[in-house]
Amino acid sequence: MTDIPLIFVATCDLAGQTRGRAVPAADQAKVLHTGVGWVPADLAITSFGPIAEENVFGSTGDLRLLPDASTGIDVPAGDGRPGVRLYLADQVLPDGSPWPCCPRTFARTALAELRRRAGLEVVASFEHEFVVDGLEASPPFSFTRFRDVEPFGSRLVGLLAEAGLAPETWLPEYGDGQFEITLRPDDAMTAADRAVLLRELVRDLARRTGRRVTFAPLLDPAGTGNGVHVHLSLRDAETGEPVLYDPARPGRLSEIGGRFAAGVLAHARAVTAVTAASPASFLRLTPHRWSAGGVFLAERNREALLRICPTTSLGGGDPARQLNLEYRAADATANPWLVLGVLVRAGLQGLTAGYDQPTVWPEDCSEDDLAGVPPLPGSLGEALDELAKDDVVRGWFDDDLLRTYLDVKRAELTLVDGLTPEELCRRVADVH
Repeated sequence: MTDIPLIFVATCDLAGQTRGRAVPAADQAKVLHTGVGWVPADLAITSFGPIAEENVFGSTGDLRLLPDASTGIDVPAGDGRPGVRLYLADQVLPDGSPWPCCPRTFARTALAELRRRAGLEVVASFEHEFVVDGLEASPPFSFTRFRDVEPFGSRLVGLLAEAGLAPETWLPEYGDGQFEITLRPDDAMTAADRAVLLRELVRDLARRTGRRVTFAPLLDPAGTGNGVHVHLSLRDAETGEPVLYDPARPGRLSEIGGRFAAGVLAHARAVTAVTAASPASFLRLTPHRWSAGGVFLAERNREALLRICPTTSLGGGDPARQLNLEYRAADATANPWLVLGVLVRAGLQGLTAGYDQPTVWPEDCSEDDLAGVPPLPGSLGEALDELAKDDVVRGWFDDDLLRTYLDVKRAELTLVDGLTPEELCRRVADVH
């Protein structure tokens, strides 16, 4: 670390922004044990800058950002910028005890509850889409676009590998200038941490190579959107064996998998307030966009809120270890720890509350067949109202965390009130 002058201790907030404080690299050993100072009201900063005026914390209180040493990555130097060591941190009280409003603690607690009450663990992966500005027009998925963005693409894959984030695929996507980067599945907490880190590594590399990227859900109301597809599979916590696969059931989804999915579907209208977290997010979540056209579970259907992903037998592949559920109504304006936490909590509710097994819509079902499935909320405001009135989902949150989340998101809606859809998409793209 002799060439790295600073370490940056970071959290991801309710606006999906990575914020924190830097200290001299020489103080790393001390900071890993004592953290750095932080303020509760920092949680109430909106994505557009101003703090939510109605936040519950006001000007009082103190916290520590306590780094998790296992999350540390080195961001290399370039374009006149020095290298930096980046750590993700828990927000804790001054005595080191957990702060109930910390989003990372929210995710960890949800995973612990799933293990305690259902004997299950989650393996997960977050797939990100983003747009690189300034590229010449090229066909979707084409080798031309793959090459046009070089050397950015090759450097990104190498950077992610060096940081230990385990890149899996890098591809030109359907939309203009759009790309997707996927990471290999891992334990759920690692996957959520990697989602936070990946966004910052992509943005930092873009700046160092003279490019501009955005993870915004839409750049144009009529265009192709950027999503975050969250893949989840379940394992027995004691044996490590997968539990989602049952070839005798619809979609080959086990009874456990069906009950987990039922919980997500039952509370989807509230959950989307957390997973699709910007004023522009719900412009993407409409039918015929290959995002999420309704609240239903289906085999290999990219309009489904929950998709049962395909498996392959090539190379002796074991379908039981491949089968997973893909949640499709998330984007990069959301906090990955909160996304993981609400999906796990919803699934646990389905496992423990006796919800009916959901319909598994087959791959060949028609649009007419799906005409009666429940719709997603039509806007962030509608989703926030659903969150506020769903007593089950409300119970997953500390009261101050939920109130602050609602305050932040409603403040963001106020800050973009009156913008046209085109102006709204651009405003969100400017900060994500």
